[in-house]
Amino acid sequence: MSKRWVPHLWGLLTPALTLTCLVLGGWWMAAPVALLLVVYPLLEPLLGRSNTTNPLEEGRAHDIIVHLHALCVPAVVGVLLWRISVDGLTSMTAWAIVSAGLNNGASGIIAAHELGHRRPRSRSWWTARLTLFSVLYLHFTTEHNHTHHRHWARDVDPTSSPWGRSVYAHVLQTVPKQVKGAFRARPMDTRRSLMLEGAFLLALAWMGGGLFVAFVGQAVVAVYLLEFVNYLQHHGLRRGDDERPNATHAWESRHRLSRWTLMELPLHPSHHLKASTPYERLGVHDESPQLPMGYYGMFWLSLVPPLFGRLMRQQHAKLGENS
Repeated sequence: MSKRWVPHLWGLLTPALTLTCLVLGGWWMAAPVALLLVVYPLLEPLLGRSNTTNPLEEGRAHDIIVHLHALCVPAVVGVLLWRISVDGLTSMTAWAIVSAGLNNGASGIIAAHELGHRRPRSRSWWTARLTLFSVLYLHFTTEHNHTHHRHWARDVDPTSSPWGRSVYAHVLQTVPKQVKGAFRARPMDTRRSLMLEGAFLLALAWMGGGLFVAFVGQAVVAVYLLEFVNYLQHHGLRRGDDERPNATHAWESRHRLSRWTLMELPLHPSHHLKASTPYERLGVHDESPQLPMGYYGMFWLSLVPPLFGRLMRQQHAKLGENS
């Protein structure tokens, strides 16, 4: 029996560690930050890349893994709010907020993205909604499914970044544009989502300012990670309004660590060519531009826009030389 789902268990270390460390308190609450922003970027190049996929494989284990990722998000938020209610807002609990946000972005929103492509109003779809509500991004499924997958790598797509735009400018532009895009696609659903999130925030503020700050803080970190990924996946790759999309319009990464811990998210071209494909059935495309690093390394690289832009252009030039 195939055990290709086993490496994907590695990704569950992030929510497991986050929950454990938030319960333990103290300096333990900084451990998820160290894992995701220090250990993984250093480990990723050591593990190298892999071209191996098994796109015909699908199994119950992969489905359980993605649901566990999604359900851990409200659990992490709940434990975070408990920790704040016990300790208040301190320098230590600031680590808890950042750790929760990193988990909910690196683990949770990726799972919500996967489950958001499932049948509307199915259990998986509702699980995605719960996960997105936990980070104040309920409109994401609407915008992603109805706008991004129709216009990816076009100028009208607010999640696709052109050459020369920094990740900082991109985040400031894309978030409000995506809310507007969701309104255009599904105005009633989007209005209800924003009202629900607003009501919850008011309730949290009434219960205590610390709870409000912690919840919004972890959501900001999670959303930043999501938009960093959007920034990365189509950066500089443009297609005309009448041009058919293909695998050259999305960046791919075959780094093992990113693939295993992020549910094959780096095989992004394959996802766009057929959005309904489960993550375990995604394949590689030799015609796609390859990121110079895995997603963990690219996070740090994106924070230095001149270096990021230069390396990305060099990688894109290699695609033309090899074609």
